[in-house]
This record gives sequence, C-alpha cells and structure tokens, in this order.
Amino acid sequence: MTISWPDARPERAWEALGEGFADPVEPADFPQTVERFWNARAAATVGLGGLDAEARIAAFGRFARPEGAQASALAVRYHGHQFRSYNPQIGDGRGFLYAQLRETRGRERLMDLGTKGSGTTPWSRSGDGRLTLKGGVREVLATAMLEALGVTTSRTLALFETGEHLMRGDEPSPTRSAVLTRLSWSHLRFGVFQRHAYEDRADRIGMLVDYAAEHLLPELAGLDGEAKAAGLMQAVVARSAHLAARWMAAGFVHGVLNTDNMVVTGESFDYGPWRFLPRNDPGFTAAYFDESGLYAFGRQPGAVFWNLQQLAGTLRLVCGEEALIAALNSYADHYRASLARAVALRFGVKPRGGEIDLALAAAAFAALAEGGEGTRWEPVFFDWFGGAASERRALEGPRGAHYGGEAFNALRRLLEGYSPADPTRLSDPVFAAVDPQEMLIEEVEALWAPIVDQDDWGPLQAKLQAVENTRVAYDLSGTAAYDPAFGP
Repeated sequence: MTISWPDARPERAWEALGEGFADPVEPADFPQTVERFWNARAAATVGLGGLDAEARIAAFGRFARPEGAQASALAVRYHGHQFRSYNPQIGDGRGFLYAQLRETRGRERLMDLGTKGSGTTPWSRSGDGRLTLKGGVREVLATAMLEALGVTTSRTLALFETGEHLMRGDEPSPTRSAVLTRLSWSHLRFGVFQRHAYEDRADRIGMLVDYAAEHLLPELAGLDGEAKAAGLMQAVVARSAHLAARWMAAGFVHGVLNTDNMVVTGESFDYGPWRFLPRNDPGFTAAYFDESGLYAFGRQPGAVFWNLQQLAGTLRLVCGEEALIAALNSYADHYRASLARAVALRFGVKPRGGEIDLALAAAAFAALAEGGEGTRWEPVFFDWFGGAASERRALEGPRGAHYGGEAFNALRRLLEGYSPADPTRLSDPVFAAVDPQEMLIEEVEALWAPIVDQDDWGPLQAKLQAVENTRVAYDLSGTAAYDPAFGP
C-alpha cells in the first residue's frame, strides 16, 4: 500500500548510499492504532500539517509507503560503545528510517522520520522490537520540555497505542504497547562510522563523510578530500559541545550517552531513562543501572568528549591524525563558549560574550549549589528570567528566602550588568504564575498514573499545553544558540 503526501517533498538520500548501510524491513502489523499524540507544529515544517486522522493512521500507525520516498523502511546498521564496552552486535533493533523529507519551511534542510517500537529487524537480537506506551509518553514529555528550554532535540511527531501487552522488567507487566515516530535532522550516529571502521571499510567511511557534507552539515560546503573529513570532525565537535552545554544549562541528564546514542548533527535523541535535576547535584544519575555514575550530570561533558574521541578514531581511515587531534582540542573552548551563552539565554538576558558570560555561568552554578535542598533547578531560572528586571518578582516570590546567600548575592550583582533579551517577554502570563513548568520524575509518574488507571489523558494533554506555553514565553527556540546549523 502506498500513500500520497501532496505537500511533502520526499527524498531517498540514505537509500542512495547503497548496500551495506541498512537493511530493508517491514513494519509490525499491530492489532490496533489509537492516536495518542500528534505534533501538528512539527508536521507542518515538512509538509505533513494537512494530514487528517485517517492519513496519520496509515502513515504512522501502519507505515504505508509514501509516494516518492525510499522503496522500503530501512534498519540502519551500526555498532557502538555501550558504557564504554564495544558492542558489534547492535543496529536498529526496534526502529527504522521510515522516510526522509525536505523541509517546506525555513532553510529546507533534509529531515528524517525515524521510528521506535515498529517491530523486529535483523538487529533485534532477543528483543521483541516493541516500545511500551509509558516509554513513548516519556519521550513525548522529554522532547517537549527540552525544546521549551532551547535544547537541540529530535521532536516527537506521532505516538500511537498499538494494542499489545508487553512484558518488561522495569515496568509493572504486562504493560501497554506503542509506536513512536520522531522528526530529526539525522540518524547518522557515531556508531554508524564505528561499524564500517570495524570492518576496515575506508570507502564506506568516505561515503558517510560525503553524505554528511551534502545533506547535513552546511559548514562543509566546498571542502574536498581530507579537508572534508577534517571539517566533519570540526563540525561535530562544535555541535556536540553545544549540545552538552545546553543539557547542563537545562539541568538535564540523558542517562545513556553511548556512542550509538549520539548523532553528527548534535541533536539530543533516543531517550531512555532521562531525568531533569531537582537541584544542583553533579553526581545525579538517570539510569538505575549506571552504578558507577559514568553518565552522571556532572560527567556528561566528559562523556561527550570521550565519544568524540571514538568518532575521530574511525575517521583516521580517511583523514590525517593531526587534523583530527586539532578538532578534538577545540572541544573545551566550544563547550565553555556554549555554556556561557546558554546560561545567559536561560536567564533571558542578552549575552555579553567571552569571560563575562563565563563568570555569569560560574556564578549561576555556585548559587544553585548554595541553595541546597530548598532550591530547585528550574525555578531559579524562572524567577530570575530577565535578570535584574525580575529581582522584585524573585525576592517577593515563594522562593525569595533562598536568594540571600553569598553566592546568590554575587549572581545578582552580575545580572545587574545585563539587559533583558526582550523585556516584553515578562508580560507573558507564564511569568505571572507562582511556579514554572518542571519535568521531575515524580510529576512524570503522576502524569502516567491516570493513563494506566483510568485511560485519562487529560492531565498529560494539559501538561503538554503548559510546556508549549513556556516554550513560547521563553522564546529560546529561535536563537542561534538553539539551532546547530548556526554553530555554537
């Protein structure tokens, strides 16, 4: 069965790479398809905004083939370091690349439609290829909140409940099933390069470099040969440093920063046991199985750098070592600059640049640490959004008593030197509320409870609307600090 997307612009870029990069697969035949989430705003960017309910079921519940798209769904081949142990047995095991579409708005970038929970593939190993409904709901919440906070992320496009009963060790079982479709710039994981380097296929590494240069990274336009591979490494270092900084400014813990969970476009994606910080705690972990704290909050920048080193190792097949080392050596500078800018933007003030913004970032982290148990992460940025323009609102609010310590006083003095990025934002009704929108694990569980108990989706829908209101009020998504195509 094929379907028509008259307003979309399908392309077949990944398919054009040829054999060895992916395997054609068929989607699972689900017993039911009940739409639980549809991201109309994201859909509109790739010409899918006009799909009615029936068309959405055909596309994202049944995965009928879109006219003009690749001939079949493709399970991408990759390897990866998982908690720093190399695993050559993995690949797309419960998802596939459904289609690729050119944006119909903005800069007309190539976008991927990737799935999660769409059935078994040659790389499923002993897995059932399925996604729990709770896991799907958690990804919807993660992507919505991260976008609101200006973090570069894949966007959840669709979530369908699929009517199966799954057995899982980390959820009360049997539990409900779902299939999710994400919209992102790329599914070109570090692990894709690792697989072909493992097989000593310099030719395929070169093809991946060409693919990234042509379709994903405008920074590489005009480069040839080794310069293109070196440029790829430089671009991925900059984008990954930018991403790590935005996670830190958002108080976000990805949880599983394996090399197969990072992509060259610098997007956060493939969410598992993520968490947002309740308060400043460098040792805070998201995954119960991360017993050593390898991917704890404070270790995320280092984990990203380690993964970049593994990517550089694969590019040695097509690029000189000196250029790769130079790119890696730029990571710290990119990270510091990105973090400084990210913190300024989180406070809703105009970045001033250089050491000034680095001092603000350092003061913010110190103040968050000083506040202790009573100072939650997100409310600090909410209360002080707009900088000194919000001082009265912050001090007279419910958390004002926490803003009088030495570190907070130092932060307040620094904020006095900044101008609000847009003073009109503070008139938004979002800032008239007592509390900001947060996404702590307790609330995530509270949102899931009425779904599993009464099939009541009202609280989740209300939360998503409140997060969307926050996104509009913060207005971080339109800044150069958000979009990796502009660099850090």
